[in-house]
Amino acid sequence: MRFSVRRLAPGELDHELIWLGASLVSLALAATWLTIGLPWPRCAFHDLTRLPCLTCGMTRCGIQFFQGHFLAAFKWNPLIFTALCGVIVFDVYALATLVMRSPRLRIHFLNDRSKRFLRVSVISALALNWAYLLLHWRNF
Repeated sequence: MRFSVRRLAPGELDHELIWLGASLVSLALAATWLTIGLPWPRCAFHDLTRLPCLTCGMTRCGIQFFQGHFLAAFKWNPLIFTALCGVIVFDVYALATLVMRSPRLRIHFLNDRSKRFLRVSVISALALNWAYLLLHWRNF
């Protein structure tokens, strides 16, 4: 895995603009959904098994996170809490990059070993998060 900092090439996708826009639109839709009182999403896995699914607690984690109750958000779903922190860091980076028109950070995967390491890391994080949720299933 290698990092590089460079300007966008002509015709290259502007990932910072795309993903900043996607995260802001998602935040606006979620806030609107909860503000107008639409029903919370139902989980078919939880309804059938009475056990938490991989993303159980995600909505409650997001609500607690955006109300500034970070410890409560972390307790609801540590993986989603970490993802929300990552999205905020990325959004700040993307906004600063777009406003200042500065070079962009890019990650290059040079070989299959680094790709495999990333896949195993993601699967391990998902498994550990689900194990945490299963240990605390009575909260759901």
